[in-house]
Amino acid sequence: MTGNQHAYALTTIWTGNRGSGTSGYRDYSRDHEIRMASKPDQVLLGSSDPTFRGDATRFNPEELLLAALSQCHLLSYLHACVMAGVVVLDYSDEATGTMITTPDGGGHFTEVTLHPVVTIGAESDPQAAEQAHEAAQSMCFIANSVNFPVRHESVIKVAD
Repeated sequence: MTGNQHAYALTTIWTGNRGSGTSGYRDYSRDHEIRMASKPDQVLLGSSDPTFRGDATRFNPEELLLAALSQCHLLSYLHACVMAGVVVLDYSDEATGTMITTPDGGGHFTEVTLHPVVTIGAESDPQAAEQAHEAAQSMCFIANSVNFPVRHESVIKVAD
């Protein structure tokens, strides 16, 4: 049986033409905008990683991939907690990712580690809260779409 198909669309607009286009490697900016018709008043400003002549004040694709994995785990985790009867009061994640470049100019992520710190209600089971991370991992669409490990090193706190 095939699952339901979902489609997503956005527009990426390069804004880095300094007047001579891509006439030389150093002659253009890597700046761009990401827009979605469903969010016409919101623009996500992007560029390449500073290592690749990008603007460090803008999001780069690698950061956005890390953000997508962190967001997806959060949303999946909250759902898993509801299903397990765990009351989440607070959640934060200091996600990290490692990418390597290859001699041919390419590269790839080798891993991402999520570091969720979760505070649960006093009536909630800390073991169930920890197990909900495993459920979230299996539910996360983004984590299930990448070809590198997405790990989590969680901390569960119980509110007083």
